[in-house]
Amino acid sequence: MKEFYQDLKNAIRTVPDFPIPGIQFRDITSLIENPLAFNKALVDLTSLSFKATKIVGVESRGFVFGAPIARELDLPFIMARKPGKLPNETHKRDFDLEYGSTSLEIQKNTHIVPEDKVVIIDDLIATGGTAIACADLIHENFNVPKNQITVLAVIDLTDLGGFAKITEKGYNAGALIEYEGE
Repeated sequence: MKEFYQDLKNAIRTVPDFPIPGIQFRDITSLIENPLAFNKALVDLTSLSFKATKIVGVESRGFVFGAPIARELDLPFIMARKPGKLPNETHKRDFDLEYGSTSLEIQKNTHIVPEDKVVIIDDLIATGGTAIACADLIHENFNVPKNQITVLAVIDLTDLGGFAKITEKGYNAGALIEYEGE
């Protein structure tokens, strides 16, 4: 039975026309609800994170994957959150999404130093806007060199070009699954 889940795509549900007509939404909740598939994704992401010194999870699905990885590697877990959700003074980065714009924040008192190797975890890479905003936030405010920041995701939506944009900006990137215009 476990062999079936070596291909994680089988555990991800596609929802047509969500959140707007024409979008094929890759529903990661079906993967999370499947213990074998969820564990496989965590094991695979953890193996890609082995040189990290800090794990950053992007709100909110990045928390689901990032926290268990940080626990497994015995590393600090840092939350990159939407505005107004953190109790201390924050660094903020505004960015555009496929369907609008938003911001990410990380607390200023978070202990990230230039020598850190930071792995940013999210559920998927679409246009790259969220990942680049988070990476830029860390690079610009905590002085971590771009080549020491890696963005990891379960899914890369290749047709949207986010993975390429991340690497063009000088950051590292990786994903477990790719979807092309399906």
